[in-house]
Amino acid sequence: MNRLDGKVALVTGAGRRNGLGEAICIRLAEAGARIVVTDIGQPEGHLSSGNIGSAGEMAAVADGIRSAGGEAVVAPMDVRDETQVIGAIERAVSAYGQLDILVNNAGIGFLMKPLVEMTADQWRTVLDVNLTGAFLCTKHAAARMIRQGHGGRIINIASQAAKSGHRHMAAYTASKHGMVGLTRSSAMEFGPHGITVNAVCPNHVTTSLGAVQNEYFARLNGQTVEEYLVAMRARIPLQRVGLPADTAGAVAFLCSDEAAYITGEAMNVSGGVEMH
Repeated sequence: MNRLDGKVALVTGAGRRNGLGEAICIRLAEAGARIVVTDIGQPEGHLSSGNIGSAGEMAAVADGIRSAGGEAVVAPMDVRDETQVIGAIERAVSAYGQLDILVNNAGIGFLMKPLVEMTADQWRTVLDVNLTGAFLCTKHAAARMIRQGHGGRIINIASQAAKSGHRHMAAYTASKHGMVGLTRSSAMEFGPHGITVNAVCPNHVTTSLGAVQNEYFARLNGQTVEEYLVAMRARIPLQRVGLPADTAGAVAFLCSDEAAYITGEAMNVSGGVEMH
């Protein structure tokens, strides 16, 4: 696969250790891209210290990339705040002179409860981070790419929940379905500028967020976590849950020259459990 030497990639929601965002940053850096690691950095509202990427974790992700010989800077950003989004993009341009790749990875998947028990504030929090945040980052990253005049790549990290319904996850599922709609519409608008826009749709990945989901649904089903995971693996044709590296590999491919004629797609990375 072609290298990404000289490219600059901004990855949102990348400040948690062993998360999808970190794996994506590492994979793109290995391909030669210079990385802007972003996350909210501090607790706010429903986003507690246990479910955000802290300033320290962001710094650790960037340090790890630099220790491996790559280039990385940190840009704290709340994707719901348009001013902060603009600031993070300016940070990328200030550090590296351009922006070529945006990965919309920031998301909330831990607010799980029956729909009739979900508050409007919780609903808004999920939609604001998962969908409005992707819109704001796409809007300003694409504007920068258009001004630069040499195309770009936008990758939205959606989910199997972008294709199928899931109980107790109405807000998350709605936001991820919406992300696929955003992907398709923006691909049509940005195609004439040489900017491709695609989504990656992983099935369950046991990150720190995935572990919270495992515990919640195991309790809901009256199972231990291991019993829940055994049943999950049995439903997946490849007989294992997803790994962060699986999603990161798909992102790297979509950023490469080999994917130059692919846009508006929602690529399943699900071990075969999702086939549409």
